[in-house]
Amino acid sequence: MSQGMCPRVSPLVVPLLLLLSAGELCLGSPSCQEVRTAFQLRQIGPLKWVPDVPGTDEELQVCQHRGPTCCTRKMEESYQVAVRRETLQTIQSYSFELKFLLVGHATSFQDAFQSLLHFAQNHTSSLFESAYRALAREATAPVKELFTDLSLYILGSDDTVEGAVQRFYDNLFPLVYNRLVNPGIGTMRQEYAECLRMTRQDVNPFGSHPKSLVQELSRSFKAGRTLSKALNMGVEVINATEHAAFTRECGRALVRMHYCSHCQGLTLIKPCVGYCLNVMRGCLPGLAELDQPWWDYISNLEELTNAMAGAHDLELALLGIRNQVNDAILYTQLNGPRLTATVDKVCGQPAERVVHPSPETMPPPGSTPAPKPPIEAQLGRLSKKRSSLPLKSSKNDKPRSLKKISRDFVSYMQRYKTFYSALAELLCEGELVRDSSTCWSGEDVVESYTNRVVGNGLQAQKLNPEVKVRGLDPVLTQVKERLQRFNQEMLGKVEGQSDRVGTWEPGSGDASGDCDDEDGCQGSGEGDLKEDNIIAKTADRWKNELFTKDPPRGKERGFDTTQQTTTTSRPLFILKGGSSMLRPSLLLLLLLLLPLS
Repeated sequence: MSQGMCPRVSPLVVPLLLLLSAGELCLGSPSCQEVRTAFQLRQIGPLKWVPDVPGTDEELQVCQHRGPTCCTRKMEESYQVAVRRETLQTIQSYSFELKFLLVGHATSFQDAFQSLLHFAQNHTSSLFESAYRALAREATAPVKELFTDLSLYILGSDDTVEGAVQRFYDNLFPLVYNRLVNPGIGTMRQEYAECLRMTRQDVNPFGSHPKSLVQELSRSFKAGRTLSKALNMGVEVINATEHAAFTRECGRALVRMHYCSHCQGLTLIKPCVGYCLNVMRGCLPGLAELDQPWWDYISNLEELTNAMAGAHDLELALLGIRNQVNDAILYTQLNGPRLTATVDKVCGQPAERVVHPSPETMPPPGSTPAPKPPIEAQLGRLSKKRSSLPLKSSKNDKPRSLKKISRDFVSYMQRYKTFYSALAELLCEGELVRDSSTCWSGEDVVESYTNRVVGNGLQAQKLNPEVKVRGLDPVLTQVKERLQRFNQEMLGKVEGQSDRVGTWEPGSGDASGDCDDEDGCQGSGEGDLKEDNIIAKTADRWKNELFTKDPPRGKERGFDTTQQTTTTSRPLFILKGGSSMLRPSLLLLLLLLLPLS
């Protein structure tokens, strides 16, 4: 205080100066000007409620003080409203980045998934346009419906992957039967087509391929569906955090910590560290109780992301639909005579059979094609169709990697595993002045806080000297229970899926594991597969699936890694009981030895 500004003060006034710590006393009365300024800047309430000079107010309930005070009952009530609002805003500021990560990743996941679905749908449609042009126009609707159902499933619909796949093959069967197996039927009656759809699963025209496709898609789509639900669950927890309710005892403790010092004119003093922790932990026991479930939630997210990036790669499953559908159609064509006999028994014969040659079978004008044995012509045509299909889609055509997005997300979420256990410390950290030698204890200015500092959680608050905690917020209790149940469900799904990680067959030379094209490492694409291995494995798979009367049930699509060679000890066709089912022949193996490019 400068002597040029104020005259010398008598030693008799020194005790008075110590009592009036609001303290600028220069030839005038004590003032509440600093309190008025803080009250106005923080927009706590009408400035008219703040007195000009300290006085007494016996109606104060929280900031009771023996000496003169700059507070009134209306100010105290406004402080309670303001401190709740400010504390929630501070919590929201700390949870903003966490919520942004959850919402942002959910959006990125949906965008990438929709882009991948669109790409895979076009990839599958191109099969009919290139190899089965007679089906191209009519197959558009079933293909679109399949990918729409898969999209709805990943978003949480009640439908199943199996239901979507079975409906697709139900709708595809009449088209294949009419256009490829029996192209001479002509226009099929609606009743006959409906019969084919209704009896498709009993007739089993596509062999084990629908079941194989269900198995492949189910593993990956369950992981993707669970991730989508997990992100929504995380956002729900954060929303509950941001709107936590404070008890009456908590509100009074917050006012005492933040604003009771203002009543004594101390607008710049900060609360003691231990005192602030006790108040915040007493106010937020429900949030602290979320610590363990939240830790488990982040850990499960990491496991789920690893599952998606490894054996349950959603991208590989979607891009593999084309080859699965192609194999199913080839199987139907190769079993055409037996299938026709079965359909005639179940649905009867079509009303009329008018031959309409397809562009693939129509000979050029003026040419006379040489006669070929029926089976040789069929195998030659189907082998050509199969060899025209790529083993792996182009890297440049793939949308942004879902597993890349997920791995980046989990690396950020690791920082927030202890968010709820550290929330009280975060809130108090912003209230501390580390270079100050004194602090506010709730009643007075002290050099250090001497009361016991309690820990986190409801049980620890029994010994809290600052806040009486009688229970938890019911809303937060429900959120905790829901999060615990969800963790159990998610853990069960991740563990159930991980049992098959070691037996996953990505098919057609795709890479598995954590390495992908975006990481700069090379997958086992077309250039990495040995031609002799492709031929041997393909021949073996075709031998087992296409030329036996009862193809193995439940065999997953992909090359069998346990067999490297094939046998050619049976050079002749074998006709058994007049059946059109043929065993492996030397001709088939020669066809498979053609370049697969």
